[in-house]
Amino acid sequence: MNPARFSTLDADFEARFAALLGAEATEDRALAARVREIIADVRARGDEALLDYTRQFDQLDVADATALELSADDLAAALEGLPDAIRQALNTAAERIRAFHSHQLAHSWQYAEPDGMVLGQRISALARVGLYVPGGRAAYPSSVLMNALPAKVAGVRELIMVVPTPRGERSQAVLAAAALAGVSRVFAIGGAQAIAALAFGTASIPRVDKIVGPGNAYVAEAKRQVFGAVGIDMVAGPSEVLVIADASAHPDWVVMDLFAQAEHDVMARSVLLCPDAGLLDAVEAAIGRLLPQAARADIIGQALATRGALIQVRDLTEACTLADRIAPEHLSLSVADPERWLASIHHAGAIFLGHYASESIGDYCAGPNHVLPTAGSARFASPLGVYDFQKRTSLITVSPAAARRLGPIAANLARSEGLAAHAEAASLRMWD
Repeated sequence: MNPARFSTLDADFEARFAALLGAEATEDRALAARVREIIADVRARGDEALLDYTRQFDQLDVADATALELSADDLAAALEGLPDAIRQALNTAAERIRAFHSHQLAHSWQYAEPDGMVLGQRISALARVGLYVPGGRAAYPSSVLMNALPAKVAGVRELIMVVPTPRGERSQAVLAAAALAGVSRVFAIGGAQAIAALAFGTASIPRVDKIVGPGNAYVAEAKRQVFGAVGIDMVAGPSEVLVIADASAHPDWVVMDLFAQAEHDVMARSVLLCPDAGLLDAVEAAIGRLLPQAARADIIGQALATRGALIQVRDLTEACTLADRIAPEHLSLSVADPERWLASIHHAGAIFLGHYASESIGDYCAGPNHVLPTAGSARFASPLGVYDFQKRTSLITVSPAAARRLGPIAANLARSEGLAAHAEAASLRMWD
């Protein structure tokens, strides 16, 4: 189940490259309609709807919604009960993530003009944020850290986490990460119904200002539909990696970087751009040798066969040009001199420089956020960060002298737009 292999010199290259970029999931109207129904039901029936959906989807039957909230003791016990090696790994990752994101903090500022007018910008944190965390088979404590810690660094006062616990099964690692990150409250609910509860509130679940965190197709669609009532981080697509390699790269290392994203999902995209035919041959051989040994071989194989590609380019300049057309979530510069090519890359969620920079270190413990723009949105979007949990308010103090100086300008512009009251409001202040 090798990925497709072709070259930029092929006559049909543009068609094949366009097909690779266009291989996104199509809109599922039935899913969107079902999510719309769930959201409307939670808005109408609140906790009662949450209990019904939790019984239906998670096979978890509780008498009232208050029983869905986990206690601080539950979180502390989860952290204490972790194996030492895992607890230490989470602690170290948390420290590095917190340290990196502290550099992103924006601060309020202002300046005064000679006639006494003062302008400025106030930076403040969101008051309450909702964090969705997958549960059941998909348990990702790293996602808890990556979503919660930037919010805490920003100064968010209350962080509400929702996580499904199918049949009552709790991921102790996820709860431990919540304890480490300082999550305020945790509720054992999931799916579109959890997103609706966070967006609009129920008797038991407080309404939040913004929702962040990954989830399945229902969760992603629910976030899309509630956007506007609350903020969201992004509507994330499948994982993706683009590796740019030259003859200095180790084929097995390249293959494992491709595998690392492909194992997420059969829709994940793993692409290699390389000018060296010998390395492409070696990578192709390594895939055949290493794939049967992979723990998630079926998923990786399907992803590579349907969404993977090994592309021979003329040179690294052409590779960088194609990389910008892809605008990948993860971009690995597995080349002899990565710094030389960094300035040629303009669109990527995260760039990994050099042979030793595996995406795995970035995903877990380097420090930068692993919540990255996908599906080409790196052309205009950024990784999740502290700035996603801060908002800006403009401050305007107008002195009498400034009112006389700027009043005529405002009045003239208002009259040009046919807004007489605007013009009069400025004119009245031009004279004491």
